[in-house]
Amino acid sequence: MRILVTGGAGFIGSTLVDRLLVDGHEVLVVDDLSSGTHRNVDAPLHGLDVRDPALAEVAKNVEVVCHLAAQISVRRSVADPVLDAQVNVQGTVNVLESARRSGVRKVVFASSVAVYGTPAKIPVPADAALDPRSPYAASKLSAETYLSSYRALHGLEYTTLVLSNVYGPRQSPEGEAGVVAIFTDALLTGRPTVLFGDGGQTRDYIFVEDVVDGFARACGPRGDGRRFNLGTGLQTTDRDLHTLIAAAAGAPDLPALAPARLGDLPAMAVDPAPARDGLGWQPRTDLRTGLKITVDWVRNHGK
Repeated sequence: MRILVTGGAGFIGSTLVDRLLVDGHEVLVVDDLSSGTHRNVDAPLHGLDVRDPALAEVAKNVEVVCHLAAQISVRRSVADPVLDAQVNVQGTVNVLESARRSGVRKVVFASSVAVYGTPAKIPVPADAALDPRSPYAASKLSAETYLSSYRALHGLEYTTLVLSNVYGPRQSPEGEAGVVAIFTDALLTGRPTVLFGDGGQTRDYIFVEDVVDGFARACGPRGDGRRFNLGTGLQTTDRDLHTLIAAAAGAPDLPALAPARLGDLPAMAVDPAPARDGLGWQPRTDLRTGLKITVDWVRNHGK
């Protein structure tokens, strides 16, 4: 099928493009290259912001849109909530309008565990109460609501995939990056690493290849009108993560400690079980294996 990937030059998006090409699909990419790079892309690339009305022209004759383009920094959303809403809400509405006008069958949307706020139960079920605690989380939840409304009004199908902490090759260590990329870059270059608090906070780390497998499966008819968590359901502490990455990098496991950061969640993991039934999906890459692949890639490719 003909698939459009927004944010397709970025970390997750470009990995998804590679997977879709291997699966035999025709793929188009939209990316403004604000964080992605054309070096990641082996498909036709349109250098557009997702708010650009020209997106409708690109979406012609497309069957599925995988919408990953977003403003992803929580801190930036707090500092500039207007920009965050423009990219994540207005941009999503433009994607949906372009899809509707072009006769697209389905939109597969990348949401975030941030929509759950402070979880009452871990692992967090996909039907847990939603409690966004930042403009970024609010914009992701708003986008989810628009998906539902477009399905009801126009018959535009969707699947929402709520992503836990994604890591893997091509993830940048710059800016508000994932901690795996930050630790890997520092440990391979001999720079100091820092744990906040006592290192006991936990996250659910999911390998990027497993995530894109979920997107590839959602491009078909399965999962229409539903939201699924993509994660492992397992918690890993910051301290244990550092130890695993240090071992893979052959570096000393000697992080410094710094005061806990205000607003950091003490724990997070999501329940992926419904995705097994709904998409035929499950995580396949254990953390130790995924980290070795990631560290080896960074060692061989540099920044």
